[in-house]
Amino acid sequence: MALGAELATHRKFDLDHMRVLAAALGHPERRFQSVLIAGTNGKGSTAATLASIVQAAGFRTGLYTSPHLQRINERIQINQEAISDPEFAEIFERVDSTAQRLVAEGALPWYPSFFETITAMMFEYFASAGVELAVLEVGMGGRLDATNIVGPCVAIITDIDLDHQKFLGDTLPEIAREKAGIIRPGGVVVLLPQHPQVNDALGHALMAVNARAVSAVKNMPPVTPEAPEYYSRETNLAGRNRFSLSFRGETIQVDSPLVGRHQLRNLALAITAAEELGGCGFKITAGNVEQGIRATVWPGRFEVIPASGDTPEIVLDVAHNPAGAWALRSALSTYYEDRELTIVFGAMRDKAIGEIADILFPLALRVIATQAETQRAASAREIAEAPRHSGTEALEAANVQAAVERAQARAGPKGVVVITGSIYIVGEALGIVTRGPARQSA
Repeated sequence: MALGAELATHRKFDLDHMRVLAAALGHPERRFQSVLIAGTNGKGSTAATLASIVQAAGFRTGLYTSPHLQRINERIQINQEAISDPEFAEIFERVDSTAQRLVAEGALPWYPSFFETITAMMFEYFASAGVELAVLEVGMGGRLDATNIVGPCVAIITDIDLDHQKFLGDTLPEIAREKAGIIRPGGVVVLLPQHPQVNDALGHALMAVNARAVSAVKNMPPVTPEAPEYYSRETNLAGRNRFSLSFRGETIQVDSPLVGRHQLRNLALAITAAEELGGCGFKITAGNVEQGIRATVWPGRFEVIPASGDTPEIVLDVAHNPAGAWALRSALSTYYEDRELTIVFGAMRDKAIGEIADILFPLALRVIATQAETQRAASAREIAEAPRHSGTEALEAANVQAAVERAQARAGPKGVVVITGSIYIVGEALGIVTRGPARQSA
């Protein structure tokens, strides 16, 4: 059961139950050092980049992210390799038997949630596999998230926006305070300036526990009208973010596969966190930063599949909230300004579908509305109703397979198909367009 589902059933949710489970497992979360990342957008990109940098420095590096694109194993990785099926089954048996015993003994009032179980499995796997540093993405919020039982040597807070209001609060300050729950007394927090209300909430949270804030602004390239575009187009691919930067007095060439101006912020956070890890005993050089950024793997985030024969170029990007939609709109406007776009879109019913549609749909000649294979998904009909006032042609497809096929046929070899919305949509589509496995349900 996911965290949101648990809250919806009115269970009392706090970290005490997660701590009981971790204690019964021998506190695996204490057998490696960690970085904890909270925020609304950019957590996964920042985590993947930082983990790749740490791995390039020669450390055995764990990466924990959620949700998954195609297979649940993706959530738990060591040195960019997902946990295998046999290892997953073995670790699950350990956690499951422990949880059942705790419930039987009355130490736990009920069986752990889906996310608590997966998080406990991650801790147990990383500890047993000799991980030296784990980069952990918070699932939702921060203060009460199952990952928040660790004692991170560095915390990172990415961009905060309205999302999951049912659980985190209706205002930016409320949501920011939940995210700030990962800040430790006297700890180190890497962050960037953002909305004034968010800055104020985070500032008060930092002062309340005497934590040290480290601004990542120094690792942001200057963005001015005179500055060149941080983008180099090669063949028909969407290119990479490329620019020069000083890291500990040495000039490095940043060459990231994660494109779009919004990724500059995530890169800055990851680079700054890599600097701060020196205080935790992890020596990371300028060369490690260069190599790690270049080798970052984070699929489904403005991932481009080139045109082939009669098949159009395809862009896959998870844009499940308005802030993500604005980031995608900016990237599309930059890289595909003169191209005809066909958008395949689907979202969960609890998302701001109308607002996302207002942001993205006017860019396209047509939108094909669809739905993922989950009960939480909005129907294709609900999606198709959203763009009517924008003048964009809206079509419907019963499933992602049909939507992708229809989009490719309508776009033609010279068009561009943009597949976006929820991670479920992108995950299913990625399996289709790469002829890989379909998305695995959690």
